[in-house]
Amino acid sequence: MSFQNFLGNRETVTRIREMLARGRFPHAVIIAGPEGSGKYTLAQMLAKTLNCLQPTQSDGLPDFCGQCSNCVRIAQADDLEARFAEAVETREGMREADKREARILVQTHPEVLIVPPDPPQMLIKVGQVRQVIDSVFYKPVEARRKIVIFTESSFMKEAANSLLKVLEEPPDYAGILLLTTNPGELLPTIRSRSVIFTLGALPVSELDAAMAASRSDLKPPQRELVARLANGAMGKALTFKLDEYVEARAGALTLLRTAVAANDHTEMFKITETYRAGAEGRDKTDQLLRTLYALLEDMLMLKSGTADLVRNIDIKGELGRIAQPVDFDWIVSASERLAEVERGMRRNLLRSLSLDAFAVSLER
Repeated sequence: MSFQNFLGNRETVTRIREMLARGRFPHAVIIAGPEGSGKYTLAQMLAKTLNCLQPTQSDGLPDFCGQCSNCVRIAQADDLEARFAEAVETREGMREADKREARILVQTHPEVLIVPPDPPQMLIKVGQVRQVIDSVFYKPVEARRKIVIFTESSFMKEAANSLLKVLEEPPDYAGILLLTTNPGELLPTIRSRSVIFTLGALPVSELDAAMAASRSDLKPPQRELVARLANGAMGKALTFKLDEYVEARAGALTLLRTAVAANDHTEMFKITETYRAGAEGRDKTDQLLRTLYALLEDMLMLKSGTADLVRNIDIKGELGRIAQPVDFDWIVSASERLAEVERGMRRNLLRSLSLDAFAVSLER
């Protein structure tokens, strides 16, 4: 594994590596890009390169060996989802008094600290940033650089203000990497003290070619569908669970057909009744809402005469039939009401009732 294995955004990655070659890597870097674009993978590669014990080169630029003790220990956090789950499980096993004070952090190497959003609110909290401040001013012992990776930009206000204390006077040996889908979520004072690199969306053809080499489970039409649904994100395309998406899309289409036709609601009630409480029901509802947004966007493309931009190409005809009797205002209203359902989910409103109300409120 090396920088040569990073798929897409070659120019951006080269610029970053050129800064490494000149020994002028910034103390604070924002890596922006859509979900699944490789932000965390790139951050991990940078952490390894900055601390590799046997640094190498590829394409004439700095790279990491992937085999030294530092690279191996940092790589143990490559699977962030697994390490995050372990950290949450560890906290849940603590005494109640300790649990309240504990914050979720991932650290497989003593000099590389990873800060994910802290559940259940899924925000970067002030306690996490304070732990970063406590550790970052101690000189590294087992590596050249201390690296802190914030995996999201969803900071609590007090946490963001605390982070400024590090960014204003960072130690020479520290590097802070902030990953975000939207740099605008970060305070202007944080952005002004950071260098921003953006990972752009990749063309469908490039995603399709990558999947042809690594996803034998997909047939060519399925690969094209996934490439469009991935929104230009390589990581998302390579891990996209098409079966789950198609299942969620079937329910979303039922809601839209019911809202447009305003006839028998039996089928819709059968679908929405399956969206129960609990973590599993929350994940299922989130998938349904994301799918509804995608279908509404495709309907908007069809109404605008830009059918080539439709992502759900395998059901373009059916989407055209659903969109035919509605106008732009209906689609805008549906998007607004869908946002209301999202807000209701955060307040733990009854999911099945909220989805029923969404469809019925749009009946013509």
